[in-house]
Amino acid sequence: MSGLVTRAVDWLMRHRSSLPAWVNRLMASAARNPDGVVGRLSSLLLGGGAGAPTEVPTGGFRVFIGPTNYSGQGYRWARALEAADAGLAARNMAVSLPGGFDFPADSSVAIAVVNASSRWGEAQWEAVSQFTHVLVEAERPLFGRRFSRSVAAEVEALTSAGVSVAFLAHGTDVRDPDRHAARTPWSPYPEDPRTDVLREDARANLELLRRLDRPVFVSTPDLLFDVPTAIWCPVVTDVAAFATDAGVLDGGPARIIHASSAPVQKGSHLIAPALAPLLESGRAVYETVTGATADEMPARFASADIVIDQFRIGSYGVAACEAMAAGRIVLGHVLPDVRDEVERATGLQLPIVQATPDTLGDVVSGLLADPVAAREVAAAGPAFVQAVHSGPFSARVLLDDWIRPRA
Repeated sequence: MSGLVTRAVDWLMRHRSSLPAWVNRLMASAARNPDGVVGRLSSLLLGGGAGAPTEVPTGGFRVFIGPTNYSGQGYRWARALEAADAGLAARNMAVSLPGGFDFPADSSVAIAVVNASSRWGEAQWEAVSQFTHVLVEAERPLFGRRFSRSVAAEVEALTSAGVSVAFLAHGTDVRDPDRHAARTPWSPYPEDPRTDVLREDARANLELLRRLDRPVFVSTPDLLFDVPTAIWCPVVTDVAAFATDAGVLDGGPARIIHASSAPVQKGSHLIAPALAPLLESGRAVYETVTGATADEMPARFASADIVIDQFRIGSYGVAACEAMAAGRIVLGHVLPDVRDEVERATGLQLPIVQATPDTLGDVVSGLLADPVAAREVAAAGPAFVQAVHSGPFSARVLLDDWIRPRA
């Protein structure tokens, strides 16, 4: 029975953007209030059950990262730390969600277990309290019901146990929709049906970070606008997995793709109209990629000349880094202060071609008219990602500004 329910929930999660608003509200209520009627029923239907706690490694420094592992980042930051410091062992944990992508993790626990199992919460607390450092992702609770789902109570208990705690914000958990809408006319929040909830969550999380006064890192540089005291810890990409010898603009129509993992947030619906003249003339072909697994993306990017990232947030993330690592021409809307912060922190210019829905058609036409210059932009991508997003840079940030603070 639980297997059938899990498959049904998996389908709902993967198609939630096309479902009626009341269905999304019902699903959101289960996530926001696991102890409510809908939340308890969801845990019961999905099976609940047992889950193994995170393995506690040996070593002088033991770093735990959890519980979200968005795009596999918790796992990659853990590996980057271990590669950077032989005296350190790191483990990450991810809450497994129906309909979620299958990213690697040191330990993965089903959401029904996290929400309903007191035994798992107690065992996870006993394990994590033996680490020397804990990095809390997205201000989410680590131990289910163990501390009444209170992050503040968890941090207090960990600190009392001698554990150093820091936070890592990922995006909507701290991005204030109103302030973002004032920054760029392309902001998705005026039309995002989740905006009221996102506003409430972001302001509560920002107040939590201010009150607890622990080190805070952000995964993308735009979030420094919302958390000015934070430090940018770049997302990490497997550069070798995306490396390719495939040429760029080497004849025939330009191949353009867009990975639409979050259509409203990325502005996916704005792309085809902007490209219409190029597509109608046969100078380009366009494909929207949806539902592809992480293992499929290297081949998808290698097949393209141009990758369109996003227009609405004003920054860049994992998908753009993967496309740059593949040596593709990457287009997107990146705010000037975000570009300035990247150059200030790294000494390198971000090789993402600036474009908005208003300028996209002209920008692509210009690239096709000067393929030599376009290839130069593409060629800068792998070196940039290797320098900033391959792991060592991020590990050094965490080591120098938290784990082994600089004098």
